[in-house]
Formats: sequence, C-alpha cells, structure tokens
Amino acid sequence: MKNINVLITYPMNSYLEQQLDNRFNLLRLWTFPQKSEFFKEYSGSIRGIAGSLHISNDREFIGSLPNLEIIASYGVGVDHVDLVCCKERGIKVTNTPDVVTDEVADLAIGLILTTLRRICESDLFVKHGLWKNGDFKLTTKFSGKKVGIIGLGRIGTAIAKRAEAFNCPISYYSRSKKPESNYKYFPSVVELASDCDILVVACPLTEETRHIINREVIDALGPTGYLINIGRGPHIDEPELVSALVEGRIAGAGLDVFENEPHVPEELFKLDNVVLLPHVGSGTVETRNEMADLVVGNLEAYFNKKPLLTPVV
Repeated sequence: MKNINVLITYPMNSYLEQQLDNRFNLLRLWTFPQKSEFFKEYSGSIRGIAGSLHISNDREFIGSLPNLEIIASYGVGVDHVDLVCCKERGIKVTNTPDVVTDEVADLAIGLILTTLRRICESDLFVKHGLWKNGDFKLTTKFSGKKVGIIGLGRIGTAIAKRAEAFNCPISYYSRSKKPESNYKYFPSVVELASDCDILVVACPLTEETRHIINREVIDALGPTGYLINIGRGPHIDEPELVSALVEGRIAGAGLDVFENEPHVPEELFKLDNVVLLPHVGSGTVETRNEMADLVVGNLEAYFNKKPLLTPVV
C-alpha cells in the first residue's frame, strides 16, 4: 500500500505518523508552507485522510480532493467532518470510539474532585509558602453529591458508574429515555440542572447540542452547582458561563474543552473556582496509541477491501 497517498492534517501523534509511514505514502500537510502548491501537486492523488479536529474537513476541504475515499478520524467526535458531503460523495468516515471511554471518564472524575476540593489552588498554597501563615480554606465534598449527566452514551455511562462509587445519586438527560438504565431521567436539560449539584456534559456535538448549556441552564444549576465539560467547547455558551462564574451565579467549573481552542477566555485565568485543561481527555500514551492503531486499522481495512472496524459513514 506504499503507493497510496494518505494525508495527515495535523501533528497528532508520533506513533501514528510512524505506523502510517510504514504502510502508506504519508503526506504531512503542515510541512508544506505553500498550501496552494501542495494541493496543486497532490490533490488528485490523495485517497485517504488521517484527520483530527484541529483541521476542519468541511465541504470546501473535501471538495479540493476529488479522489478522496476515506477519512479516518483520530478521535471519537466527528463534528469537524462534513458527514453530509461525505455521504453524497460516497466517502467513508471512521472514528475511534470505545478506546477513549475509560480515559475521558477518569478525567471527568478527576476534574470534579479537583474543582470541588480546590486541588490546584491548594497546591499553589503550599508551593507559594502560604501554609505557614495558616491553614487552607475549607472546600466542598464530592461524595454523595447529585450528579446530572448530559448524554448517557459510552462515556456518560462510564462517568456515572465511577460517580456511583462515591455514593452519588445519578440522573441524566438524553434525546430519549434509556430503557436499560435505572438512573433518573429528565426530559430537559433545565430540569436536570435544577435537580443536581454537579452537571457533566458528555454528549456528542451536533446542531441540537450546540450551546445546550445556556443562561437558563446555568441559572437552573445555581450558585451551589458545578459544571464539568469533557464533551466539546461549543456545548457551552461561553460568554454566559464566564459571566456566571465571575458573578458567582454558579459555584465553579471544570473545563477540558473550549469554544475556540486553543483560545480560552482570559477572564477565567483569575478565578480560583475554575480548573482549565488543554483538551486532554484522552491524553495518555496508552490511549493515544490505541487510537492510532484504530486509525491505521480502518485505513488498512478499507484499502484491503475488508469491513471497516469503526464506521461512522
């Protein structure tokens, strides 16, 4: 398959690049300073993409590659891929589900604990030599808090199971009630937010879930509630969240994702009740390598005319 041109759009993982290099003729988009020259030379020969959310595979981008056959996305979410265009063109799309579930769920629990117990702030309290002046302020417990989860898919369910170990009552919102679940279901996000202490966003990003966390939901969560987002940044109306945190209309937030990554609202930098992470939900060596293997496996399966491992389209 070394004669097959596969495009990688962003420097995601050195292991992924190595594995792709071993099997295909790998083209690294970021190594070509003149993108117009790159597309002039290679656009007609690229048959596969190893894509990431850092580069939008929108209709215009896909349209510039007339012989594209498959986009193997390095991640669970495919909101950066124009799926309608891919269906029209017969382009296959795959992602990397399941392998990221445990890592993202672990991080969600870590964000909850870090936010409620002010772990980052207390770390600086010690490092800045402030302990000798007196004890650190009291924080908020996690055990027993009511946890509401938006999106009870693989990751949402994994978060719920972990939170149960902390004796947390679990409730959820999704497009429809899950008959197999014993957790309490709410038919709207506002009702869910009104009934929980910690609201966790774990749903896919779609037009329906964009800004699913708005002012009404934030106000329903209230001044003692905490918001945790390990989904996608655009799930939250970011200016509304910033104002709520600054004004104390919610107790705090743990955020792994942001609306315009890597740009983060600077107002958040000064707040002690906010924990900010650089989109590292799946960011362990083990998981990222498993994701890479799945990307490569999907590409190999396609070009060997075998069933795709994790098809989306």
